[in-house]
Amino acid sequence: MVKLLDGGLFFEGPRWHDDAWYVSDLYAHHVLRVSVDGDTEVVASVPNQPSGLGWLPDGSMLIVSMIDRKLLRRGLDGTVAEYADLSGLSEHFINDMVVDGRGRAFVGTFGFDLFAGATPKPGDVLRVDPDGSTHVAASDLRFPNGMVVTPDDGTLVVAECFGGRFTAFSISDDGTLVDRALWGQVGIEPSYDSIETIVQTDFAPDGCVLDAEGHIWVADALHGRACRVAPGGAIVDEVPAPDGLGLYACTLGGPDGRSLLMCTAPSFADHERKAAKEGELHVYTVDVPRADGRP
Repeated sequence: MVKLLDGGLFFEGPRWHDDAWYVSDLYAHHVLRVSVDGDTEVVASVPNQPSGLGWLPDGSMLIVSMIDRKLLRRGLDGTVAEYADLSGLSEHFINDMVVDGRGRAFVGTFGFDLFAGATPKPGDVLRVDPDGSTHVAASDLRFPNGMVVTPDDGTLVVAECFGGRFTAFSISDDGTLVDRALWGQVGIEPSYDSIETIVQTDFAPDGCVLDAEGHIWVADALHGRACRVAPGGAIVDEVPAPDGLGLYACTLGGPDGRSLLMCTAPSFADHERKAAKEGELHVYTVDVPRADGRP
């Protein structure tokens, strides 16, 4: 394992695109382009915390703006403007995102105020179509977090962070999500009564990516590891975070698609992460390359 970058506040939403890594630093309010050698460039500033990243078919970048619940679009000329307002569909933060090959953005929501210790409530997956229209695509998900889309743009798989599982949907031609099914119950499904109970699981899937064998590499947000999960839910490989750090998102990329980029930090508590530049990116080489799907 190699440390690629340190000195971040809290890295999220890692992606591989156009021969480079891209990542959001939530509390620095920046989206970074990171070369394979670790050189960085700020490509967008997002005052209300960037998170999920994706690209439209025309090559422009979409960026989740968490606090004000908007999607921003970074044009090919580098200008950043509002793309869609999701505040009417989500009372609380929006988070990770995947953009499919047809340019539809699927965005996860918290469902409740996690950092204030509020009573947990299920969240939604929202959808933004290429025409700018916004929709609730799926409901009753336990903190929908990382998401992947299969190479045929036919299936969306959602990591339910506080459900210990992945849930799959078929994507209809019009973007509607149908045929909800369990992709894999990996860990214990905790009680959703309180903040204290939802963390009583042995697997908390966060940011993730699909590989060429249809397995999902995913960060286990509560147990400091990246896991390779087979369809059905079996963990077939895992990589621990270095030095006892937490691990909150991962993706595959690099020239051969076999570099697993992992976002690490000592914790995910916002008051702790805003106060110290302890976020790091690490790279680990795996056997099976990334899939042709998204992200």
